Amino acid sequence: MLIGGIFLGLLLGLLAGGSLTNLASIRLRWLGLLLAAIALRFSTDWLLNADVAIVDALRLPLLATAFTMLLVGLWANRDYPGLSLAFVGVLSNTAVIVINGGYMPIYEPSLVAAGFTPADVSSAIHVILPEGLNAAFLLRLGPLGDVIPIPLPIIANVISIGDIFLSAGLAFFLFASVVRTPQELEDETADSARRRAARVASGAPVVAGGETGYSQAFTDTAALERPLMLGGTRPGLASPSLESMVEFGDGGTVPLRPEVGVRDRIAEHPYVRLALNGSFSGMWAGQLISLFGDRIHQIALAGMVLAVTDSPLLTALAFLSAALPNLFLSPVAGTFVDRWDKKEVLVVSDVLRAAVILLIPIAAVTNILLIYPLSFTVTAISVFFRPARVAILPRIVEEDELVTANSALWLGETIADVVGYTLAGLLVAALATALPLAFWLDAATYLASGILIATLVVDPAEPESTEPDDPDDVAGGFFDEMRQGWEFLRHETVLLANTLQAAVGQFTIGILIALTVIYAKTVFDAQGGGYLAVWGFIETSIGLGNLVGGFAIGLIGARLAKGRMVIFGYGAWGFMVFLMAITNHLGLALGLSFGQGIANMVFVIPSQTLFQQRTPAALMGRVVGFRFSLVFGSMAIAMGVGGLMSQVLPVTTIIAFFGLLTMFAGLAGWLVPAVRDA
Repeated sequence: MLIGGIFLGLLLGLLAGGSLTNLASIRLRWLGLLLAAIALRFSTDWLLNADVAIVDALRLPLLATAFTMLLVGLWANRDYPGLSLAFVGVLSNTAVIVINGGYMPIYEPSLVAAGFTPADVSSAIHVILPEGLNAAFLLRLGPLGDVIPIPLPIIANVISIGDIFLSAGLAFFLFASVVRTPQELEDETADSARRRAARVASGAPVVAGGETGYSQAFTDTAALERPLMLGGTRPGLASPSLESMVEFGDGGTVPLRPEVGVRDRIAEHPYVRLALNGSFSGMWAGQLISLFGDRIHQIALAGMVLAVTDSPLLTALAFLSAALPNLFLSPVAGTFVDRWDKKEVLVVSDVLRAAVILLIPIAAVTNILLIYPLSFTVTAISVFFRPARVAILPRIVEEDELVTANSALWLGETIADVVGYTLAGLLVAALATALPLAFWLDAATYLASGILIATLVVDPAEPESTEPDDPDDVAGGFFDEMRQGWEFLRHETVLLANTLQAAVGQFTIGILIALTVIYAKTVFDAQGGGYLAVWGFIETSIGLGNLVGGFAIGLIGARLAKGRMVIFGYGAWGFMVFLMAITNHLGLALGLSFGQGIANMVFVIPSQTLFQQRTPAALMGRVVGFRFSLVFGSMAIAMGVGGLMSQVLPVTTIIAFFGLLTMFAGLAGWLVPAVRDA
C-alpha cells in the first residue's frame, strides 16, 4: 500500500511536468528526528522477525518511541501538502499498536476474504484477531487494525484505515515535491495566507448585486488575469498591470500573480494549485475517505434493516428519518455555526458522528427501531458540519480558486458515488455476517477526518462574535440572529432566486430517487432486461456525468458567468429529464442520464460559489442553513409526493412533468437581470 502511494505520487508529479531533481532539495524540519524514527521503526521490525529476545521484550517501548518521534516530525511539517494526511495515518496505526502491546491485529475474516489463511501471516509485528465483533474487539481498537481486505491478484492484502491515510499523504507530498520545490511550496503557502488575511481585513466580504458578485476586497486587491465574467459591461480581459502588488505591514510586497514561463504553467493548473495547498488537499482527501465510509454504512444499514424486518417500507423509513433534519434543523444549525469557530465545529461534528455510528449495530441487536433516532441524529449533526465547511473554504483557498475548490469537493462526492458504492457492496458482501464492522469502519473514517481537520492551517481572521451581550437575552438574540440570516437571503435577489430554483430542482431529484426504479421496471422490464440492472446503469451514468461535468467546471468555470451557468444547467437538466421520461430506448436513456449528471454540476458548483462570494462571513452559516432547509426539505417532501402520485398516474408522466417544471424554473432566471448577470 505504501509503495503504491509512493509510486502514484511520483507518477502524477512527473505527468504534471515536475522533475525528480526537485526531490534533492527537500528541506523538512527536524529531518534528523524523522530519519531516526524510520530507522528505529524498521530495525525493530527486522530484529523482531529475527527472533531477538531482548527486542521482543522491549517491542512496545521501542515501537511507541519510533512512532512518537515520527508523529512529532510530521506535525512540525504539517503545512506541507500531504503530511497532515500522513500524520493522521501514523496516529491511527500508533494507537492500535500501543493498545495491543506492540502488535498490529489482523481481523481473521478480513484475512480470509483477501484470500489468505492465518498460516500466511509471518510478520512478527502482526497478530490474528479472531472472528467476533464484541466489546473485546472494540477495546482492542479492532476497527483501526488491518480489517479492510483487498482480494485482488498481485496486490492482495489486508490494510487499515491508517494505511490508507498514510499512503494518500505520501502520494500528495511526493506529487507536490516533484512539481514544486519545498521552498517554493513554503513561500507560496505563507504568501497565500498573508493575501487572505489582507483581503479579510480590507473590508466587507460582499457587495450584493455587484457587477461580478465578488467581494469588494477581492475586486480591489486581487485583480487576477482572467476573462471578464459573461454579462459584464466591458469586453475583453480584466487584466492587471504587471506592477500590481499587495503591500503588507512589514513593508514588503508580493506580486498578485507573478509571470510564469511555459515550463511552470502546468504547476499553475487549477487542480494542481489546489493539490499543492496542504490544507485543502488534506481536507479533500479526508472527506473522500469519510465519504467512502458513508457508502459502506448506507449499504450495510439497508442490508441490516431489510434482513431483520423483511420490510421494504421500514427500510425506506430508515433513509427518510435521516433526511428529516435537513428540513427542520438547518436554519438553527446555521445560526449556531455563525457563533462558533468553524474549525472546531467541523472537528466536533466528526467526533460526534463517529460516536453515534458506533452505536448503530449495538442498537440493532437490542431493538431494530432504535436505528431510526440514531439515523436522525447522525444527519442532525451533519447539518452543523455542512455550513461550517462552506464557510471555512474561503479561508483555506484563494478567492479565484473557489470555483475549482467547490468542483473538487463535488468530484470527491461523485467518485465516492461511482466507485464507493461498488467497493462498499463488495466489502459488505465479503464481511457477510460481520456487518457491525462496516459501521465501525465508517466511525473510524469520521475520527480520522476530525483529526485531519484539526491539523489544517486556517486563516485566523474570524468575524466578530454575534452572541448577545446580555446573557438573559440568549433566546431573543438567537432568534434575532436567525431572522437576520433569513432577511439577508430574502432581500438578496440572486441568492433567493438561486434557492428557489434549487428547491424546484431538488424536488425533481426527490421524484427521481423515489421513482427511477419504478421507471426502469415499467419501461424496460418488458423488453427482457432486468430492471434492477437498468436502474444501476442509470445511476452509474449520472455519476459518470457528474464526474466529467465537475472536472470540466473546475477547469473553465472561473471564466464563465455563474448566473448564466445556473440558468443553463437547470434548463438543460430539466429538459433531459423530460426526454428520458418519454423514451423507451435504453441507450438513449443512459445517454440522457449521463447528460443529466453533467448539467447537475453546471448548476450545483456555481450556486455554491455564489453563496460563498455574496454572503457576509458573519451570516454564512445562517444563510446556508436556510438554503439547505428549503432545498433538502423539498427533496424529502418529493419522495413522499412521488410515491403518492405514482398510485394514480403513470410514472413516466410524473417524471416528464417535473422535468419540464425544472426546465422552466431554470429559464425563469433569465427574466431577472441580477440573476442573469451574476
